[in-house]
Amino acid sequence: MEPITIIIETPKDSHLKFDYDKKLKCFKLNKGLPAGMVFPFDFGFIPNTKGGDGDPLDIIAISEFATFTGCAIDCRIIGAILAEQKEKDSATIRNDRFIGIPVESEQFKAIREASQLPKQLITQLEDFFINYNKQAGKKFRVLDVVGSQMAYKLIKKNKR
Repeated sequence: MEPITIIIETPKDSHLKFDYDKKLKCFKLNKGLPAGMVFPFDFGFIPNTKGGDGDPLDIIAISEFATFTGCAIDCRIIGAILAEQKEKDSATIRNDRFIGIPVESEQFKAIREASQLPKQLITQLEDFFINYNKQAGKKFRVLDVVGSQMAYKLIKKNKR
């Protein structure tokens, strides 16, 4: 499958969460994370898509390096964490997290499927998203972890 260009909102190891502001056409500080909590990898979105929350699809870029807010990266999609998110107002929406590997990554260049990642890493990602959403008063429930073919189908389905 062909790489997909993603945009990083929040870099790896950041304790600050940034969001792209469509009106201002720039990145804006959204919030700080609790002491000791940081993004485990670069986190961003897939442009020209729309997820269940009305925002572009979320993606985490697994690699040995951290980039910066606003950086565009070509990634190989290896899978997705399918999830439901219960908002503060009790509405439940789908809010999947796609998993990509930057084509420039040397450490993860052999990884083609989420199932090739250590199970502990997938569990840590799931736990991060559960705890991150808990801090915002939301409940994040993992439904499944799927491979690259299903992830690409979901991205294509959510193109706008």
